[in-house]
Parts: sequence; C-alpha cells; structure tokens
Amino acid sequence: MYKTNGEILKLEEALQKQRKYRDMELALKPMDNYRNTPGGPNKQPLSFWASWDLQDRPRRIALLLDDCQEEYRPYAGGILPNLIRLVDVFREAQSKSDGIRIVWSAWTRTFDDGISNAMDRWYGPRGLRPEDPENAVYIFNGLPGMEPLAEIAPTDEELADGWFYHGKHLDMFWNFDENGNSYLDEKLKAAGIDTIVLIGLWTDECILSTAYAGNSRGYDVVVVSDAVATATANQEIALKVAGSTVAKVLSTDEMMSYMKNDFVTGEPGAVKGTGHPDGRKEG
Repeated sequence: MYKTNGEILKLEEALQKQRKYRDMELALKPMDNYRNTPGGPNKQPLSFWASWDLQDRPRRIALLLDDCQEEYRPYAGGILPNLIRLVDVFREAQSKSDGIRIVWSAWTRTFDDGISNAMDRWYGPRGLRPEDPENAVYIFNGLPGMEPLAEIAPTDEELADGWFYHGKHLDMFWNFDENGNSYLDEKLKAAGIDTIVLIGLWTDECILSTAYAGNSRGYDVVVVSDAVATATANQEIALKVAGSTVAKVLSTDEMMSYMKNDFVTGEPGAVKGTGHPDGRKEG
C-alpha cells in the first residue's frame, strides 16, 4: 500500500500517479541488485546489494575512523596495516582535492555518565570489575585509552580543524552541537561530502550503527571489510548485514585502487542536499 495526498493506494494504482522524481520506464525494469527465493511467497526476497558503484559518478568522500583508539589496540592489531594504508591514500588524495575529508572519533562513555540510559539498561549494571571487565559500554583505562592509535593519529592541523572528537554513542553522528544538530553531519555538509567510508571498531556495534545513521542522512556508505574488526564472533555476520542493507562492502585493496585511479571530485550539492535531515536534494 502507498499513501499519497491522504489516499492509501495499491501499488498498481500508485504507479499511475505522476511523481517528480520517478522515471517510469526505469522503475518498471527488473532490479539487477536483487535475488529471490524460488517458490517463495511474492518471490520472497533473499538478498539485495548496492545498485551503485563508486565509479558511477564524481564524489565528495570522507574516511571515518571509528574508535581507532589506544583502548582498542588489542582488537585493532590485525587491521592496523590497512588502517595506515587507507589514511595515507586519503591524505594524499586530499592534498589534490577539496572533496575529501578524514574524521576520527573515540569512544568515551563512562560509568553512570547519564548520557544514554537506554544503552545502560541494555548492557545492565554488572561487569564493571576493573581487574576483569566485561561490560562493553565503558572505557576502563582512563584518558590515554581515548587517544587515537599513534600510527594513524590526526595531525595538529586536523585536530585544530575539529576532525577528531570524542564520541558518546555507537553512532558517530550522535554527538550534537548547541543547536541540536549532529556535529559530524554539520562538518560533512559544510564540505559537501556525499559518500562516507567506514573503518575501525567494532564492526557489529559502532560500524553498523554509523552505517545506518549515515544512510538515513543521505550519504552513500562504504564499509571496508578488512579494515574493520570487533571483539565478538559477529564479524562476518555484521558485514553480511551491512552489505545487504545499507552499504557497499569493499576490501582495502579495492578502496585503495579507487582512490588512486578512479576517484573524481564531485560538485557540492550534486547528489546530496543540506536542507533536509535525510539529505534529499532541494528543488
């Protein structure tokens, strides 16, 4: 069912209505990023994947380093070489383009800080033992653990420009300014960014949360499969979910090749507007 001007229409009826953004000829073609279950009800969907490729259009792109901090070094060891490679290639490309940004955030929840009582209720009040901690919500080692991993830390200039901040929730977009606007979203919108590339920790928590939040704000989302990691057994599950719902899942080598050989700087506002929370184009 579809609702239009107060009416609730069946799909067949809704298709007869003119829509500003609809290409009817294209809309009626079968999807090429869809697989169905044979014999299932209504050709029951089995899987979807992104209909776009990075090379499809010029882009304005940001590398988001989620919780790549000293506290999580034990979990980042296996992906650290790829994190270094990606930061280096983005910095090199940024020196030649105004359409590239690099952003760092560090997880900084502390016990009873009152920021997210829903998260506190979900994890519960137990497992806070300093000698053998289990509760994933909190930093245990204090301020040094909140610093970015030394090998990929922001420069003094990047720090001064506000590209590193302390995150307060799983979703990198969750920090807000005095006007209630997302700190990260405002920084990216000011630079005209329309595509975000996620690397860091943890895949099944902060990476997934940020992927969904970015998609809902109008960004094309890429998750780099061998530059994200987690402390749980959910790595492959999380990547499968991301790749079949909101993100393009690529390898470090694929991302490196794109940035070196195929990236073309887009014009601000060409695909993503700034006047609506969902990033739709104006006009």
